[in-house]
Amino acid sequence: MIPAGGSILNAPVEEQQQPSLTWKLDLENKRITQMIDGLEAVKQAVFVILETERFQYLIYSFDFGSELQGLIGKSPLFVQSEIRRLIKEALLQDDRISDVQNITFQTQGDSMLVEFTVVSVFGNFTMTKEV
Repeated sequence: MIPAGGSILNAPVEEQQQPSLTWKLDLENKRITQMIDGLEAVKQAVFVILETERFQYLIYSFDFGSELQGLIGKSPLFVQSEIRRLIKEALLQDDRISDVQNITFQTQGDSMLVEFTVVSVFGNFTMTKEV
């Protein structure tokens, strides 16, 4: 029997911000420790996103991870032009991150150090990544 009336169909839908509560990764001691939330959780998410190669692990959706491994061995000018797009594309998949700004490069031999500012709903912070 189908219920009469359209009260369920016309009910307003409220979107709620989910907590960013997650387990803290202690990389020095190779342990998972306490729970973290807010800005610390976003910092850890940025680290994990940039360290995870996109499309390589079935446990993650195709929206998760970065494609920075494809830049290895390419010319520094090509890497500089692509890395901006790849970092923004990877990080903006997280709804807690609204922008990636102030991307700067330092080339040292065969590696490049990229520094950037992440703008999140919990505040801004600076990260570095070696490519």
